[in-house]
Amino acid sequence: MSRKPIFNIHEKKYVQLLFVGDLMFDRGIRYYAGKSGENEFIFNKISSTLLASDLVVANLEGPITDSKSVSSGTVPGSKDNYSFTFDSSVAKTLFRENIRVVDLGNNHILNFGGAGVTSTEKYLDNASVGYFGAPGGEKSIIKNINGVNIAFVSYNEFLSSDIALEQSAAINEIKKLKSEADITVVFSHWGVEYALSQTEAQKALARQFIDAGADLIIGSHPHVIEPMEAYNGKRIYYSLGNFIFDQYFSEDVRKGLGVIVMIDKNTKQLEFKEKGFYLYSNGQTRLAGEPGN
Repeated sequence: MSRKPIFNIHEKKYVQLLFVGDLMFDRGIRYYAGKSGENEFIFNKISSTLLASDLVVANLEGPITDSKSVSSGTVPGSKDNYSFTFDSSVAKTLFRENIRVVDLGNNHILNFGGAGVTSTEKYLDNASVGYFGAPGGEKSIIKNINGVNIAFVSYNEFLSSDIALEQSAAINEIKKLKSEADITVVFSHWGVEYALSQTEAQKALARQFIDAGADLIIGSHPHVIEPMEAYNGKRIYYSLGNFIFDQYFSEDVRKGLGVIVMIDKNTKQLEFKEKGFYLYSNGQTRLAGEPGN
């Protein structure tokens, strides 16, 4: 049975989005989902949070294929430990959990080559989950949510060796969307893994994105939460950290940040709320502060 979003008292005046961090469904997450018999076990403690918004948007950190996992059971640090593929059932799980737009612009989407990207797009299409940022695909997507046109743009620092070219492409995409969207959100896969603060290069680029017309920047890749800062009245979340991931080696990687964005349908002004998440060793993610195993 498909789960429907639970709309709140703001539904007539606001569009409510929830942004979360990295999604990874291989290795330990695959094990715990399989042990329980369903992917939904991973989401059991946070489904109500996801369903409370009109739309949840996240970074999908790898391809969805029919291939056998090569990372399951590998030693941390070994080559195959970082080669991800997600079971085909994941796409429908994303839809049921209200994660209905995902960014594919990251350093793991090509773990199973171009065929893996094609397979991912097929399964997401079949599950009615929107996507953007896939290598060779559309850099952006526009979703009309209760009358508000919201554009999502991907910037992937790891797409090619020519970082300047990718930066220019993202900036041009943002400028192009100014006349097509009410709100433009940039998903930036960037920075240094496990670094607790952004680099000066990220700061400079974030400002360029906002100067080009971005209304909000959501960062991923570091696997830890990095600071938020404001520039010209716009928010920059440099990294939301992990959301679904099997990293438990420090408190920093166990913590994730959720950003709730309320968009006034009339004025298009943004209001923000934040939620903390915590990754438990049984594969589940819960709201920060909730008891777990």
